[in-house]
Amino acid sequence: MTRSALRAFGPVSLFPHRLRSMLLAAAIVVGVVATTGIAGYADPSPAPGQVEAQIDATWGQLEPLIEQYNAVHEQKVAMEAKVAALQAQIQPLQMQVDLAMSRVGAISAQAYKFGPGSKLNALLQSGSPDQFLSQLSDLDEIARQETAMVADIAALRDRYDQQKKPLDEALAKLQQQDAALAAQKRQITDRITQLNQLRLTAYGSGNGTGNLRPVACPQTYDGSLGARAAKFACNQIGKPYVWAADGPSAYDCSGLTEASWRSVGISLPHNALEQKQVTVPVSLGNLHVGDMVYYYRDVHHVVIYVGNNWVVAASTFGQPIQMQKLDMTRYNSAGRPHGA
Repeated sequence: MTRSALRAFGPVSLFPHRLRSMLLAAAIVVGVVATTGIAGYADPSPAPGQVEAQIDATWGQLEPLIEQYNAVHEQKVAMEAKVAALQAQIQPLQMQVDLAMSRVGAISAQAYKFGPGSKLNALLQSGSPDQFLSQLSDLDEIARQETAMVADIAALRDRYDQQKKPLDEALAKLQQQDAALAAQKRQITDRITQLNQLRLTAYGSGNGTGNLRPVACPQTYDGSLGARAAKFACNQIGKPYVWAADGPSAYDCSGLTEASWRSVGISLPHNALEQKQVTVPVSLGNLHVGDMVYYYRDVHHVVIYVGNNWVVAASTFGQPIQMQKLDMTRYNSAGRPHGA
């Protein structure tokens, strides 16, 4: 390096210091680039469809577990009823045994009073040997009757106890299975809740559809048949209303609900009133995504529920399919297809 070049860096004594400063500055720049680069190229939030695929897979695990839980829980409830019924039969028998044993105890006390050590005194007090023998005979007969009755009742009680024992053992096993399945059900349900939150985050507030879909649609999604039917309805938002149409490019109100459930393998009539007649009634407090909500006294309009008091509706000519708030001024009832 020439002297002039060295002068460009200033006095030689300052060169190491400036070099250190330059290296430090470079390190800072590299660190900032690395940091922002990692943030910039981090894995983006999953798309709604990706999250829904995960929810569908998780629901595939949950649905058979729910069915298994329902079966075991039903068996447990039935077994509890059997055990309670036997317990109800045993209880009065036990009371009879206790009462009879009390009477036998009193007779035994009397027999002890008139035992060998007191026979002479009893004879003196009885007035005559015949009266004394009669008392002893009566006492023995009563004791035999009471003892026989106690034995009969106790045998009957023991027979019930023997019948109850295997029921108690079966109930204990069912209770263990019920608790284990309930715990698994909670775990999978919690996972679906987490995935659904990811899904709502991925959708954002409007999903680019403006007033027709102001919020995520459906609002909740658990992979069930109803959720998938609701998702189908959400995917039709923006398509036109056409009387008597049931897709794929246009729908009327019952055509939309009919097509939504047809997409998951469940057939419904193409008529709002007939749909009400063939679905299971659902209360407002138990509405689930995918349920049909029927409007007006004569049920001439139907919409599909998509969660959090939102519905998807094919309303009328000139209005595209869109999300609306549940309208209680027109509300008639709600229903869910059998098997959903």
